[in-house]
Amino acid sequence: MLASEAHAAKGAGLMKPQSPPKTYRVKSFGCQMNVYDGERMAELLGERGIQPAPEGEEADLVILNTCHIREKAAEKVYSDIGRLVKAGNKAEAQGGRAPMIAVAGCVAQAEGEEIMARAPAVSIVVGPQAYHRLPEMLDKAAQGERATDTDMPAIAKFDGLPARRKRGPSAFLTVQEGCDKFCTYCVVPYTRGAEISRPFSHLVTEARKLVETGAKEITLLGQNVNAWSGEDEKGRAAGLAGLIHALAAIDGLERIRYTTSHPNDMDEALIAAHGEVSKLMPYLHLPVQSGSDRVLKAMNRQHTAESYLRLLEQFRAVRPDIALSGDFIVGFPSETEAEFEDTLRIVDEVRYAHAFSFKYSPRPGTPAATMDGQIAPEIMDERLQRLQSRIAQHQLAFNQASVGKTCKVLVERTGRNPGQWLGKSPWLQSVWFDGDYAIGDLVEVQIAEAGPNSLMGLVRENAAA
Repeated sequence: MLASEAHAAKGAGLMKPQSPPKTYRVKSFGCQMNVYDGERMAELLGERGIQPAPEGEEADLVILNTCHIREKAAEKVYSDIGRLVKAGNKAEAQGGRAPMIAVAGCVAQAEGEEIMARAPAVSIVVGPQAYHRLPEMLDKAAQGERATDTDMPAIAKFDGLPARRKRGPSAFLTVQEGCDKFCTYCVVPYTRGAEISRPFSHLVTEARKLVETGAKEITLLGQNVNAWSGEDEKGRAAGLAGLIHALAAIDGLERIRYTTSHPNDMDEALIAAHGEVSKLMPYLHLPVQSGSDRVLKAMNRQHTAESYLRLLEQFRAVRPDIALSGDFIVGFPSETEAEFEDTLRIVDEVRYAHAFSFKYSPRPGTPAATMDGQIAPEIMDERLQRLQSRIAQHQLAFNQASVGKTCKVLVERTGRNPGQWLGKSPWLQSVWFDGDYAIGDLVEVQIAEAGPNSLMGLVRENAAA
């Protein structure tokens, strides 16, 4: 029995029937995979003739595409639902209609029944592995039947999704989902399921379609993207490196990136690919989480600080200009001041071009949530400020070292001023420059100025002016 059927069997109750939605808005939180899922849901709705709500106008359907990683994730969902209900009541009082509300993503997966019980205004709850059934759920909701589907089929959703649509010069492509690592602080194995890889041929086909619709850059996504495995077009075993080589052969695809990787899934072929594939950008996001081996063991990370650093040395050996990025958690249960200092030392040794850092936040159902030695909030706050200050120093230094370099920037959008453009460097830095260009152009610029978060470039023919 599907979770949707189980919910109906319990008696979910009925809502007032309403006309099918004509417009929608998807609000995605969290990781790039949620952004990808939000785009795919939008494409499903587009197949039904449901259009994005014009800027500044209320949508008939609002999808909250949630993330369970951040602190107080569920509370933020209920807060958003409350705001939508309030706006809907006002709209109805003025002769309009309240929006149909759907909750998707990892909070929906983890707390679907609770959401239905606590938020009677919600018509649909759908998990991240079941959103391909969203159109059928909309039909039920229009008839007044509340619908929940948190079934977790083995990647079957991709077979039920429509062809890709134009999404701009940069596009996401999910190649792998789920996680088997069971880090003690993380809910992903419970909300996304076990690690599973999409078939090689499906990925090459989707990538070609993305390029045909205007994508110049594709970022391969996965909870542990470098755990992807499959068989290539000749039936040979292939890892992520083999997939990257195949995608690099697609005419019109200029750039390839991938995220997020796990240190334990790195192999020699993927490291070598950074020196062999010119379309693979010189950027690596590889989370470490802590510089303390004891804390890493308590997190069940299955690597040490030393093994992590040696991996980075191998990447730098084949691609000396690579930009490195990471993730950090401060205040993990029982973390001492000395162990936090170990984290600062690894930041100084790596000199990250960018990094994400968070205070530890207990996730219900995870082993770390019940560990002894929970750290006081004020200590976590102070450690996070120190860590972010150190990361910011290295990020600024990396950007300043870019001054004088010439690189190609992929134009992604217009800037604030007329004739100004914004795009990304090969090292994923934001670069702005002036000129007569268009979104999707690859423009060769010389970096003239650097700040902590962005660079200013001069188009090459004007660089000497």
